[in-house]
Amino acid sequence: MQNPIPSPRPSSDPLYRSLPHRPALVGPACTVCDHPSCRRRRAQRLPRLGGHRSEYSREHAQAAQVQRQYRHLIIWWGENTQSFWVATPAGLEEAPDVDALLLKLWPHTDPPAFRLWTEKAADSRVPALT
Repeated sequence: MQNPIPSPRPSSDPLYRSLPHRPALVGPACTVCDHPSCRRRRAQRLPRLGGHRSEYSREHAQAAQVQRQYRHLIIWWGENTQSFWVATPAGLEEAPDVDALLLKLWPHTDPPAFRLWTEKAADSRVPALT
């Protein structure tokens, strides 16, 4: 059974949709967009500064900021995978953005300290004002 290849819709057809006009690219990548493929192409032409490419400086800074809060774990931004990574005692975990990274780090936070005065305050009665 062979299905015929459909012909394109004529512009007079009410279901005809034209694609939005895009300006031509100056080079192989957009200069300001955040698409992962465009960022990867822009980063290829940039020099490495301290082992990192400046295209991903925001993500490296975010990883360093989270690392300061979780000193017992190792956290970094992977330029090739374009995702955050954390080395936990259970193994490596990958997160696509900072929010997902913080959700993965939640089980590794310190529990709140136990305070004796909260137990005593719960049992004591407050005298009523008359």
